[in-house]
Amino acid sequence: MNKVKRLFKGNLKQYSLLIALVAIIAFFQIVTGGLLLKPMNVSNIVFQNAYVVILAIGMLMCILTGGNIDLSVGSVVALVSAAAGQMIIVWKWDVYFSIGICLILGIMVGIWQGFWIAYVRIPAFIVTLSGQLVFRGATLLLLNGMTLAPFPSNYLMFSTGFIAKAARVNFMGTELNIVCLITGVAIALIFCVVQVISNNSRKRKGYETVTPLALALKLLVISAALIWFFTLLAQYQGIPTVLVILGALLIVYTFFTTKTVAGRHLYALGGNEKAARLSGVKTNRLFFLAYVNMGFLAAVAGMVFAARLNSASPVTGTSFELDAIGACFIGGASAYGGVGTVGGTLIGALIMGMLNNGMSIMGLSSNLQQVVKGLVLLGAVAMDVISKMNLDLLPKRKKAVVLEGAKS
Repeated sequence: MNKVKRLFKGNLKQYSLLIALVAIIAFFQIVTGGLLLKPMNVSNIVFQNAYVVILAIGMLMCILTGGNIDLSVGSVVALVSAAAGQMIIVWKWDVYFSIGICLILGIMVGIWQGFWIAYVRIPAFIVTLSGQLVFRGATLLLLNGMTLAPFPSNYLMFSTGFIAKAARVNFMGTELNIVCLITGVAIALIFCVVQVISNNSRKRKGYETVTPLALALKLLVISAALIWFFTLLAQYQGIPTVLVILGALLIVYTFFTTKTVAGRHLYALGGNEKAARLSGVKTNRLFFLAYVNMGFLAAVAGMVFAARLNSASPVTGTSFELDAIGACFIGGASAYGGVGTVGGTLIGALIMGMLNNGMSIMGLSSNLQQVVKGLVLLGAVAMDVISKMNLDLLPKRKKAVVLEGAKS
């Protein structure tokens, strides 16, 4: 029992996030009369928040380096979407070739900013603020103040289409997408297998692990949630194509941050740059790659968002950087760097998305929505700062227990 209590305390922030997300969903489900979790609205939530999740994953890598942020991502999204519109709509270039050029453009933006931040050591805030102005201006020049539309269908399918849309069966009077149902069950099974293997591996290495009962309860709850989510999607059109992109990114970056040497070095850099450098970590290279990666993911988000709007507009990407930063901090990333997970960032993005969608269904003005999101962000960062202050006051032995739980 004491072991479970220690693990719960060490992961209190993660559990608090999940409880907060469930509470927000339950609240809006009640006040909207059940509209929030209608199958069509669930699909809309996926489409509406895909770009936030993509940007937040990249922003997390920057924040892990020491609390640094990228203020230019909204402008990069606008620049990439404008470039895609110019190449595909105006110049009639091949869609796949244009997508490749857009990804290269995002990487080049990341190289430009990463060079000044990592090797010249200009503060990231200044470099990315400059980038925000430069890339927004370049977008306006490229579009000449006009909106380009529409994109061809073979471009839109990557982020607004559905997989196996026609594969439907009748189950107890309800039309369901069979591919979506099978995918949901398969993902739940894979999740359970991976968690059991991971738990056994930790046990063999002598790390603290949860009891079999606690593990079974965790697997039951999360698996049920996954199957329920895919069942809702199956009642509409099935699996959104963009969900596949999000799933791939989440798996790749979770593996990178938890299972690779470079990922561990990223956390070490954010924890103490000087100590990391003296330990042999190539800190300049990590800074550089973090911002190159951010440019790449901003390009992906730009193409996803342009497809959703079916247009390239000069005002695209406004305040996107704030949504990404907010998702990271709400999801448990530390303002000081070195702390944060991809899973937590996903939960933070979902909290932001549910707040946006729920308040929109209720008919609340966008001004009031900004107030609510701002207060939620402040509260999340305040919790991080206060918990850090309390941790500093703990005796050394208790502090070690809490830190070990947070790493797990």
